[in-house]
Amino acid sequence: MHDLEQISRFFETEYPLNHDGLKELLDLHTSVFLPKGSLLQKADENITHLRFLNKGIIREYYATADKETNINFYTKPQFITDLSAFNNNHPTKKNQEALTDVELLQIEKTKFQELLAKYECGKSFIDLSFQRLLRQKELLEYNRMTKTPEELYQELLIYKPNWLQKIPQYHIASYLNITPETLSRIRKRIS
Repeated sequence: MHDLEQISRFFETEYPLNHDGLKELLDLHTSVFLPKGSLLQKADENITHLRFLNKGIIREYYATADKETNINFYTKPQFITDLSAFNNNHPTKKNQEALTDVELLQIEKTKFQELLAKYECGKSFIDLSFQRLLRQKELLEYNRMTKTPEELYQELLIYKPNWLQKIPQYHIASYLNITPETLSRIRKRIS
């Protein structure tokens, strides 16, 4: 049960579910351990599992033939599945890579959908998840369009200091859509 402690706490604080539904959900999860450098998800794949990060760090990124651009980092226990692709049955456009060894909990999509049909609170979980996802996406889009890389870096200092401590600087530079050298100059100006 120890590996389910984080997800139990997550649901108790973020998405209150009825106790029977939560117990059933937790019973359906399997633990997966992946080493640093593992690809969890590749663009153009269908999402077959709902995944929860229990421990470790994951980067999420878009990739073209020319470059990779980081769009998010997961550093704390939370769901990491591309919920839009998962829920709408279309291939994801995102890639995910383990930046450290990771421990995941996952549930097969069909089992999760059966659980949603059984419990009304499952529908609220999906609705709340999409509302949060949309808010995060709009804020990220707004910030990237209206703020300078230096302003974005200062926001990371305030709101995501753990990223700056745990994630290699070249990945942070990619997230800010700047070169590592530019990031180095910004860091020198701010410190």
